[in-house]
Formats: sequence, C-alpha cells, structure tokens
Amino acid sequence: MPIINVEKTQLTPSILLDKNLGLVEIKGDSLPENTQEFYKNLMSELKDYFNSPQDKTTVNLEITYFNSSSSKLFFDFFDLIESASEKCTIEINWIYDEENESMEEAGEDFAEDFEALNFNMVTK
Repeated sequence: MPIINVEKTQLTPSILLDKNLGLVEIKGDSLPENTQEFYKNLMSELKDYFNSPQDKTTVNLEITYFNSSSSKLFFDFFDLIESASEKCTIEINWIYDEENESMEEAGEDFAEDFEALNFNMVTK
C-alpha cells in the first residue's frame, strides 16, 4: 500500500511513494505555488524510508516541465537520495518525451551534478 499517492493537477505532478516496493514516482508538470510545502511530505517520508530502505529503490521521474523553485527542490531531492545511496542500490529513471529537449537536458544536468547516482535516460 502506497505511503503517498498524490493525484496530478494542472500545476502539480502525481507522486507515489511505496516503501514496501522501494518505489518513488513523480510524473507531470511541477509548478506548485509553494514548492517546499507541496513536496514537504514526500521529503519527510523519504528521509524516514532511507533509515531502513529496501535493498533496491527505483525512482521514476517523468517531469514534463518544472519551474525554478522545483529545480531547487529536485537538487534537495537528489541530495537526499545521494546520501542514501550507500545504504541501498538506487536506480533513477529520467523519463522524457524525445521531442522535449529541455527535459532531456535537465536530466543530463542532474546526472552530471550527482555523479554517484545511477541515472538512466529513458525516451518515450
């Protein structure tokens, strides 16, 4: 049973965190009015999860567009994941539409910034 299951809106992505499966998914546009508040529960639950994670954690990110405050949040998100990468295997799937060059570049930039993480660039 998912710990977090947030439905997508016009300005916010869907979020799924299933600690039993070791699965994190974020899909859609990330343009919340208050980014820190919107992602607060996810970040808190992830910190808790990484205290005793599954052997493998899969992170699927299918972001179609994000604003600058979401970009900062994603840096914090990847920092948290990177610090937990010593405790378990973490696979990050950056999923983007092949025609969305800005999201392809964003994924490549995050992969460069967080070299300790295993990023898979996945086109759809």
